[in-house]
Amino acid sequence: MKKEHLLTALVPAATALIAWAAWLGWDQHRDVHPDGSTTGPYAAWQVIGLVLTLLAPVYWAASRHHAAAATLGTTAGLTAAAAYDWSDDSSGLFMVGVVLIALGTLAATATVSATISATRRTIA
Repeated sequence: MKKEHLLTALVPAATALIAWAAWLGWDQHRDVHPDGSTTGPYAAWQVIGLVLTLLAPVYWAASRHHAAAATLGTTAGLTAAAAYDWSDDSSGLFMVGVVLIALGTLAATATVSATISATRRTIA
């Protein structure tokens, strides 16, 4: 693997790990509402912030025509962060969430990366 290809995968992966910690990693409690229902631990603004933060490294990698590296790097980073963050769940169901994070991130970043890469080819 060329050094450039490795870098374009590592930047989104590292950014995903750091962004997860910054946006989601610190919030570990559920909110209990007056009716007894619970939500959380993450609020919508946290997840939106994470997604918007990840657009920059995905754009950076995909605009260099490394859509696969952008997709795989981001997916690997978020999947690893979720697995680490949720691994203390005693129910064992955290792996379902981790798999859903992996599949969702893979689908979303593949679509965004391919669109960016194709748009950049058209413009250039």
